[in-house]
Amino acid sequence: MPPVGTRPSPRPSVEHTCAAILELLLPYRRAADPDAPAPVSAFPIQLRQLAGFVAAGDQIVFTLPGFPCKSPSPAKVLGHLPDEGERLSLTFLNELCAAVHQVYPPGARMVICSDGHIFGDLIRVPDHHIDAYSDELAAMIDREHLRHLSVFDLRDVLGDLPYDEKRARVHAQYAPTVEELRAEVKADDAALALYLGITRFLTDDTVDFEGTRSALQRECRQRAYGVIQRSRAWGDLIAERHPRSVRLSIHPQRRGAAKFGIRLLDTKDAWTTPWHSVVVHRPDGVWELMRRSEAERLGRTVLRDGRPSHVETS
Repeated sequence: MPPVGTRPSPRPSVEHTCAAILELLLPYRRAADPDAPAPVSAFPIQLRQLAGFVAAGDQIVFTLPGFPCKSPSPAKVLGHLPDEGERLSLTFLNELCAAVHQVYPPGARMVICSDGHIFGDLIRVPDHHIDAYSDELAAMIDREHLRHLSVFDLRDVLGDLPYDEKRARVHAQYAPTVEELRAEVKADDAALALYLGITRFLTDDTVDFEGTRSALQRECRQRAYGVIQRSRAWGDLIAERHPRSVRLSIHPQRRGAAKFGIRLLDTKDAWTTPWHSVVVHRPDGVWELMRRSEAERLGRTVLRDGRPSHVETS
């Protein structure tokens, strides 16, 4: 009870609190329209999702599909397990959740929805590598005491079924048709950018292809539609399993989109992620993402716990 003659501070309104939470995310927004103004009011879907938690006084739940597995290209990454790029990214996401507590005492937690298994066959990464990557993410979260984070993957949905059967079941239940996606790509610039970005990644990541460059590109254009189908299916499955959540994305998003794009680390390319690159530590303390082939020309590879972790420049 406050002392006699004083009044308790008024509680901020739901709208004010939701705006304050979104303000924490805006500096790290990964935007598909970076030149467009982005005030809090430009994100009504996210404000509405936040209000569902704040009005009830519940802990906020963010869901973030991503952290699938390392690229299979040795020109891009140091190995198939998470390294300093993932550690820094997870630490940032945990700190972001902790910052929410400062403006909203119930705080927030984030579910990392590791999506490697959903399209592992299409990106040509073996399932045992994806298992090892996801398991190490969970171990990293535990070692670093990142108490606001957890990992969710296809094993949490369909248990011990063979992965091909799991993928087939999710695809059949949730995936849009290729014809629907082709129509979207023709009509929507953001859909086209996603399709082209995934095609580029598949082309760059494919190793030991026995054929011409044009044949590889044709194959990757086909696989890109499959990746988008599975990604959409995974997103719908997440929404079903976590119906009350604020949906984040590692892909660039426009204002007003259903998902809020979030940047994990500094990078010149909005599509670059820790699982497609190596983190470089510069003398001024800055961490930057780039291809392994480029990074190793700039400095030396540093080990952590006996494994390649990052590149240090001098």
